[in-house]
Amino acid sequence: MLSILQLIVDSVATILGGVLLLRFWMQAVRVRPPPQIAQVTFTLSDWLVRPMRRLVPGVGGYDWASLIAALLVVALATTIFFLAGWTGEMVALKVLYRFLTWILYGFMALLIIEVIFSWINPTAPMAPFVRALNEPLLRHLRRVVPNAGGLDFSMLVAVILLQIAQMLLRGLFPPFVVNS
Repeated sequence: MLSILQLIVDSVATILGGVLLLRFWMQAVRVRPPPQIAQVTFTLSDWLVRPMRRLVPGVGGYDWASLIAALLVVALATTIFFLAGWTGEMVALKVLYRFLTWILYGFMALLIIEVIFSWINPTAPMAPFVRALNEPLLRHLRRVVPNAGGLDFSMLVAVILLQIAQMLLRGLFPPFVVNS
């Protein structure tokens, strides 16, 4: 029964946390979202971000309230491990691991979405938005990774580097955090 509850909580938290992280990243890279994305993002997250802004104002052009709200969502979703007998320290480690993992998987998802757009419909209305979100990740790689026959391998290299970061992250945390 606990696994069913965990599935439901994780599903809701992943969607909300992903939206909050997207909201933070859109403002960090100064990308204006298309109306459809803006409506979904702000509708799903305003109820949490607006009150958080009173406590955590934006500093340096970053929407810290969205980032901290995403961390809080991860923390709330992870408290379910208390029901399994975990200690506070164990849950705190799991929160940090999950939060960092969500960020890495979010970047990987954006890169994969851009690859799909480039293969299927590079002129799709959402393609420039996704490309702009990925540009800070790819800008430096494009200087190092040469194009081969008109193919841009920087996205592949970025995904591989993010997977390596994920592996390194797994190595930093104890097995009970990573494997649960």
